[in-house]
Amino acid sequence: MSAVNGVSCVSKVLTLDTMNPNVRRVEYAVRGPIVQRAVQIERELREGVKKPFTEVIKANIGDAHAMGQKPITFFRQVLALCSYPDLLEDNKFPEDAKKRARRILDACGGHSIGAYSASQGIECIRQDVARYIERRDGGIPSSPDNIYLSTGASDAIVTILKLLVCGEGRDRTGVMISIPQYPLYSAALADLAAVQISYYLDEENCWSLNVEELRRALKEAKQYCKPRVLCIINPGNPTGQVQSRQCIEDVIRFAKEEHLFLMADEVYQDNVYADGCKFHSFKKVLFEMGPEFSSTVEMASFHSTSKCYMGECGFRGGYMEVINMDPQVKAQLTKLVSVRLCPPVPGQALLELVVNPPQPDEPSYSTFMKERTAVLAALGEKARLTEETFNSVPGITCNPVQGAMYTFPCISLPQKAIDKAKEEGLIPDMFYCMKLLEEEGICLVPGSGFGQKEGTFHFRMTILPPTEKLKVVLQKIRDFHLRFTQEFS
Repeated sequence: MSAVNGVSCVSKVLTLDTMNPNVRRVEYAVRGPIVQRAVQIERELREGVKKPFTEVIKANIGDAHAMGQKPITFFRQVLALCSYPDLLEDNKFPEDAKKRARRILDACGGHSIGAYSASQGIECIRQDVARYIERRDGGIPSSPDNIYLSTGASDAIVTILKLLVCGEGRDRTGVMISIPQYPLYSAALADLAAVQISYYLDEENCWSLNVEELRRALKEAKQYCKPRVLCIINPGNPTGQVQSRQCIEDVIRFAKEEHLFLMADEVYQDNVYADGCKFHSFKKVLFEMGPEFSSTVEMASFHSTSKCYMGECGFRGGYMEVINMDPQVKAQLTKLVSVRLCPPVPGQALLELVVNPPQPDEPSYSTFMKERTAVLAALGEKARLTEETFNSVPGITCNPVQGAMYTFPCISLPQKAIDKAKEEGLIPDMFYCMKLLEEEGICLVPGSGFGQKEGTFHFRMTILPPTEKLKVVLQKIRDFHLRFTQEFS
């Protein structure tokens, strides 16, 4: 306690020094300082401040609807009916939408999506998720008891990591994550005080995953922690690669040999664009490898309503399926999710529609298929456009965007720019992205926020803007890069 002008001052209970140090270590580049500056610039534009541009284009985050993608009609019809059941009497809504809405409402307490659900999620929705997985994987069985609905995939990923982290010192849990990585993983590991084990994707080979690199990372990590978990993102974020079946088999063998728990983040499973690429679920490959693997390798896989053709990020719908989990641990998992009561019920309702969409004999089928196909075709076209444009710019190298929603091009920066960035206390690609934002009004995420090999620089850009706007964005980045290179040559 101290006194100022005779008035006693009590120091605050919660300060930077007394708060949880793990939270201080958390970083999340996708919404980091560059995005905060973008929000400030938007405010300045509204207040009439003159800039060399009229709007900020946020290509930093995979938020499809914010970028102008239209919602799928059927999904919103059913959600409208669930939110305001009086509309069930309205003949503007097709019968199949009403049927889905009634089924969802019948499964809700008091026939209302405003009621809590079971902590693991509404049972009939979990049954439909299990059936969806069986169809996707060619009939390999899936049990609703192994399905946990979640607040987007992120919530489920953090929950599983929470179960896995234990030990002190050299026995502390180590978690293998790809570099570049989606910052949710490094942020969650910092928050849980787990040990991050970085393995590098091979940029020279279209960001492929090499098992020898996994072995190198694991061997080094064993000197200072206990590796227990291997995280895979397929299709990749931020790198857009789609793993081959052979690669997935190699990863599963490695996980079995090294006794690692596998986490398969598969939220972009419908986002595959490149010829010759196909999505293979880790579960399907695991079971096709036979009982030696399918009865022993412990795994959790994740999916979400936020990506693919849906892009319904704000509803926070998702699920995980756990495989070969010890029944006693599963009981602890169920206890852990029950502390948060339940995932958002509107998000669960949306997930139900994703896993149980209109069928060929239903009135909404043709519109649904037309909309779904159009979204995915446009993304495929934008993936090709982005790769071609960036590769035409001297000093930018871009791998094919095989899947997902992002490109992660490598940028060569002049030494003078690197020196100037250091002078200003910035990482060079952060300096580059900040300058791009100030001069062109385009918000990207510097590669350093995802991790990259020492001495290389990148940025992540989403391919979500409408095609015409994307062309403008790509042209502006092209012009800026040539100008930036000239300025610091």
